[in-house]
Amino acid sequence: MKLQPSEVTAILKKEIAHFDDSLKMESVGTVIQVGDGVARIHGLDNCMMSELLEFPGGIRGVALNLEQDNVGCVLLGSDQYIKEGDIVKSTGEIISVPAGEALLGRVVNALGDPLDGKGPIAAETRRFVEHPAPSVLEREPVRQPMQTGIKAIDAMIPIGRGQRELIIGDRQTGKTAICIDTIINQKGGDVICVYVAVGQKQSTVKTVVAELEKAGAMDYTIVVSAPASDQASMQYLAPFSGCAMGEYFRDKGGHVLVIYDDLYKHAVAWRQVSLLLRRPPGREAFPGDVFNLHSRLLERAAKLSRTAHEFNPKLYTAGGGSLTALPIVETQEADVSAYIPTNVISITDGQIFLESNLFNAGVRPAVNVGISVSRVGGSAQIPAMKKTAGGLRIDLAQYRELAAFAQFGSDLDENTQRQLTRGERLVELLKQGQYSPMPVVDQIVSVFAGTNGYLDDLDVKQVRSFEAGVVAYMHASHQDVLDAITSSGKLEDDVRDRLKAAIASFKSSFQGA
Repeated sequence: MKLQPSEVTAILKKEIAHFDDSLKMESVGTVIQVGDGVARIHGLDNCMMSELLEFPGGIRGVALNLEQDNVGCVLLGSDQYIKEGDIVKSTGEIISVPAGEALLGRVVNALGDPLDGKGPIAAETRRFVEHPAPSVLEREPVRQPMQTGIKAIDAMIPIGRGQRELIIGDRQTGKTAICIDTIINQKGGDVICVYVAVGQKQSTVKTVVAELEKAGAMDYTIVVSAPASDQASMQYLAPFSGCAMGEYFRDKGGHVLVIYDDLYKHAVAWRQVSLLLRRPPGREAFPGDVFNLHSRLLERAAKLSRTAHEFNPKLYTAGGGSLTALPIVETQEADVSAYIPTNVISITDGQIFLESNLFNAGVRPAVNVGISVSRVGGSAQIPAMKKTAGGLRIDLAQYRELAAFAQFGSDLDENTQRQLTRGERLVELLKQGQYSPMPVVDQIVSVFAGTNGYLDDLDVKQVRSFEAGVVAYMHASHQDVLDAITSSGKLEDDVRDRLKAAIASFKSSFQGA
C-alpha cells in the first residue's frame, strides 16, 4: 500500500486545524469506603452540597455530608460494582430533574427517568430538586376551592388551592383512594396532578396507574415512583422531585395538586440514609433534621400572588399559580400523637383522619368528622356549599354522641330520637363508592336533601337510591336550578325555594329501593 503525500498533508492540516491546546480541569476523588448504598470519598475539596457525582459504570451519587477530610455520598444506583480506590468525578451540577409538558401521562423514577417503557422524555427544561419555598410576600391567602368530588370532604373539610391538607390513618383505611378520587375529579379542569409513591409495593403503583388510565386521568398526571425495592436515597428524593416537577406548572401560572404517599415511609428512608452517613440519631433513631425535611418540602405548597408588590415589582415572577399538597401519613393503632404524625400535623393546614372502626363498619370514606379539620379551606368553599352544609358537622357530631348514649337507655325523648334518625341517614348519605367522585352541584343537591329533613321518614336502605334518583331528576327536569347554582356559586333565596319544590316533587313520586 502506497501513501500519497497529498493525503498525508490533508490529514495533518485537518488535525492542526482542530487542535485544542486548552487545559481541561476535572475535580476527582477516590472512594475510601463503600457499602449499603453509601460511599465516602477523599479528595473532592470543592464539592458542593447536593452535587451530583459520577462513579465508574455510569452510577450517580449525591453529596450529602461535606466533612473535613471526606465527602459522604448516597448512591442513586447499585453499589455492586463500586470498590475502594475507584475514581469519582465531580460534575459541578446540583441534582435536578426534567420538567415540562412532556412528563404528563408518564411514570418516572425519582430522577425523572421513564419507567413505563414509552421511550425517552424530551423535557423542555430541568429544575433543581431542592428549591426555596415562596416567601410571605409572594403568597396570597387560600381562596379557590380544590374540589375532591367526595361529599364528606367537600362539605365538611373543604380544601383550597395552595393548601396543605394531611390525610392520616391506619393502613387499609382508604387514604390512597381519597387521593385517586381527587385526581379523577380534576378531569376536564385546569389542574395538573403529580402522584408520588414512596416505599409502596410496585403492584400497588401499577394498580393506581391502571385506575387513572381507566378514568382518563393520566393525560394530566405525572406518577413518580420510588418503590420499596428502590434504594433509600431514591425514596428520599422522590417527593422533592415530584414537587419540582409540579412547581414548573405553578410558576407558569397553572394549578397543581401533588400527593405524597406516604411521608412516614419517606421519613424512614431518610433515617436509613442519615444513619448510614453516621449522623447522630434522635428520637426513635430519626435524625434531628427530620422535622426540617418535611417542613421544607410542604412549605413549597403555596398560592402565588397575582399582582406585583408596590415597592418591589421583581418579587413576583409569575401570577396566580398554586401548588396544593396532600401528604399521607400512615399511623400505627390510630396513634396520631406519634413522632412523625405530630410533626406533619403541625406543618399542615389541617388533617383528614380516617378511622379503622368506621371503615370496618362500612362507612366509606371512613372520615372521623370529630378530629378532622381544615384550618384555611373554609375561605375557599363555595358559598352555596357553605350555606347548605353549615349544620352538617354539628348534626353528625351530635348523632355520634347520642348514638353512644342511646346504647344504655331505651326511653328516649322525641327530640333525641329525631336527632338519631337524622344522623343515621346523614351517615348513609355521605357514603360514596370508590373511583366515583361527584360534581359539586350534585353534592349540594344531595346534602341539601339530607340537612333539610327530606330523608328523615325514609328507611335507611332507601337513602342511596333516593340520592341517585333526586340527582338524576334534577338534571332531567330542573337543569336551570343547577345552572343557577353553578354560575353564581351561591344559593339565593329564590333558587333555594325552587330546589326545595323540586326535591319535594321528586319525593312525592319516589317508590324506594
